Amino acid sequence: MAASRSKTRAPVVSRETPLRDNGREPSPGLRETLSPPSIETLADRARAIRREILQMIVAAGSGHPGGSFSMVELLLVLYDSFLRHRTPQDPDWEDRDRFILSKGHGAPALYVILAEFGYVSKDELGDLRKLGSRLQGHPDKRFLPILETSTGSLGQGLSFGAGTALAARIDKKPYRTYVLIGDGESEEGQIWEAAMFAAHHKLDNLTAIVDVNRIQLDGFTRDIVDLEPLTEKWNSFGWFVQDIDGHDLRQVYDAFAACASHRGRPGVIIARTVKGKGASEMEDNPAFHGRAPNPEEAARAFADLA
Repeated sequence: MAASRSKTRAPVVSRETPLRDNGREPSPGLRETLSPPSIETLADRARAIRREILQMIVAAGSGHPGGSFSMVELLLVLYDSFLRHRTPQDPDWEDRDRFILSKGHGAPALYVILAEFGYVSKDELGDLRKLGSRLQGHPDKRFLPILETSTGSLGQGLSFGAGTALAARIDKKPYRTYVLIGDGESEEGQIWEAAMFAAHHKLDNLTAIVDVNRIQLDGFTRDIVDLEPLTEKWNSFGWFVQDIDGHDLRQVYDAFAACASHRGRPGVIIARTVKGKGASEMEDNPAFHGRAPNPEEAARAFADLA
């Protein structure tokens, strides 16, 4: 069991509040949906995204289903309601918000999200991990220029994000930077060096999201290097902390809103998630950290996600 922890939660937003209203002034040309999505709509989309991820990994015969499933709600809410970006016709808009997937093995989830918003063709999703494909096993900017950087070597994304956030301040640019890291990845010392750097420079235009699914390649994090109490650790490093259920869409939305409006400190969302979320056989199962399900396992997972 994780150590007990105090929780700092975002202010409650009523269910009548549109999920697109993040209190930030949209820039001209900002991509907007036609109408604010509801919690129910986002939940349906999250389930569909997991089906797409599963289909990709089964077709490739390899990949990381568990950690891709655990981060779906986090990416969906971020891209749908907070990340300022334009249509695919203007992917290099200089005032766009930046997103870095530091836990690069979760690439299938990112690729499906990019397809949801038109940056990757849905037909291309079937090319995951194929020789010459743009959709490599880990995000590679050489193949997919929409990415801010290539990732996969764990521990490096938060440093890149802190540098990006500092550059925005120096250049007097309005964009924010978001970095999604894993809990197993948080055993890397470079994560904490970046955390100190960001707090020292008071980079309140930076938000880190920690996918705390409690499992890494070799097993449960508590048995390898216990990371708790994560909330207290990030708070002691000088960050504004939100500790949430990473699958509760309302909590995810509120946490992003709180970090976007907070001033003076970088923000971090400690997202408590379930590895393999949505597929009962894969949930909390270390075997599916980096293994594609066999045909029988896949059939059962598709049935769970129907």
